[in-house]
Amino acid sequence: MESTQALAAFGALSQETRLAALRLLIAAGPQGLAAGQLATQLAVPANTLSAHLNTLSQAGLVTSHRDGRRVIYTARTETMAALIAYLTRDCCGGAPNLCFTAPFGTDQP
Repeated sequence: MESTQALAAFGALSQETRLAALRLLIAAGPQGLAAGQLATQLAVPANTLSAHLNTLSQAGLVTSHRDGRRVIYTARTETMAALIAYLTRDCCGGAPNLCFTAPFGTDQP
């Protein structure tokens, strides 16, 4: 991942609704969620959510496909993995075991 791609991802995630949408999509797993389900869960109008999902899509964080009349969105885990790798590439002088003391999946810093 290049710095311009990382900046696009961070820019997309720097808004509360987009971050919440991505977290819901991550939790949904590979089956994803329909746009209508996301709008309901986030309590945002469909047109507002559409703009947010477009931003996440342009940053490479989500993808979509049609299922009949519904549009299903899924998180692009490969992009998230690349973003994490980009951030931790030089962690602790090449010894990442020294950097990660808290287990992933916790809300601790």
